[in-house]
Amino acid sequence: MLCEERFYEIYGRDAEGLSFCPYRICPIGAHSDHNLGKITGLAIDKGIHIAYAPKLNGVVEMASLQFPKRAQWHIDSIPAQKQNDWADYLRGATWALEKKHKLSVGLCGVIEGSLPIGGLSSSAAVIISFLTALCKVNDIQLNQQEIIDIAFDAELNYVGVSVGKLDQSCEVLSRKNHLLYLDTLDGHYELIPQNPKMKPYKIAIFFSGLEHSLAGSKFNMRVDELRSGVYALQAFAGMEYGKFNEAYARHVPREVYEQYKNRLPEPWAKRCEHWYTEFERVQQGAEAWRRGDIETYGKLSFQSGWSSIHNWESGAPEQIRLYEIMTETDGIYGGRFSGAGFKGCCMALIDPAFEESIRRQVKEKYLASYPEMTGKYEMFVCESADGVAIDD
Repeated sequence: MLCEERFYEIYGRDAEGLSFCPYRICPIGAHSDHNLGKITGLAIDKGIHIAYAPKLNGVVEMASLQFPKRAQWHIDSIPAQKQNDWADYLRGATWALEKKHKLSVGLCGVIEGSLPIGGLSSSAAVIISFLTALCKVNDIQLNQQEIIDIAFDAELNYVGVSVGKLDQSCEVLSRKNHLLYLDTLDGHYELIPQNPKMKPYKIAIFFSGLEHSLAGSKFNMRVDELRSGVYALQAFAGMEYGKFNEAYARHVPREVYEQYKNRLPEPWAKRCEHWYTEFERVQQGAEAWRRGDIETYGKLSFQSGWSSIHNWESGAPEQIRLYEIMTETDGIYGGRFSGAGFKGCCMALIDPAFEESIRRQVKEKYLASYPEMTGKYEMFVCESADGVAIDD
């Protein structure tokens, strides 16, 4: 691994550990977990590696192959607020873990991402890979739910992104050749095995060439717009309601939305429309996967992508163009924006027999529309994978 080579260059010795957390895709279930929706997802065989070694003086010193500046802090004096750089996710992980477990050992490490940044939950993967390393050097053993909860706390309450638990859950709970079907209301999940009747598939990642940051996007605004719609629906229907941040679409029946949606401001109504229709698509998609019907599952993923453009109103023009090209390319079962849908990439489930023609056609059409992305646009083909390994 390059991160191990870089570690040796910096410290003159080999790393003592190598942690890994996979990226994830969410073909159906986008923009719903923050309001307690259901999701379907898969971990993929690409992700975040960290080569590391303990530092007994409690200092954390991290470098990244993607970013030039090295970051440093002490486990007993984590900055109270984010510093607005790439290492905020790591500081947040330290902060969130420290609340649950007393830390005594720091670490030095080098982070390496195996795909370009943008749309594959790289922030959650960085947090979880770092958490597993920090736990290892401090002899702390976390179960799957504890890792999910601590990583969620770090990104929501330290970094300040209004996430749900989709990313963390996919990266921890997933198993190769199984679809994760998760209800974020209570954390109940099912791993639906690949039906023997299912046609073969691989996972294609189309990287637009644009970098991606949830914290700097309109992600939080969209969540607030949805919540505003939910809050108004509760008032229109005479339902009990409390604090704004405790208003969740999951607690408002679809019938209430249908009755009062015309009274909502258009942006709020569109956000609600996406949430309620996505909830139904997830349920339909899980059953299609169970039957081995990847064509129907793929069509639902395409519908999810359409709703993200028109109802959630996300996606840079380049990313929307990629989605359009995907819908007209033979051999692609379905796909959508990957991640929050602000810059970044698209993902698709593809028939492996069409891989080369897909590679050629998508590249030709995309670069014809955006020639300035020549040398930046990339396509990667991946497999489904297990979630992060946890030492028992």
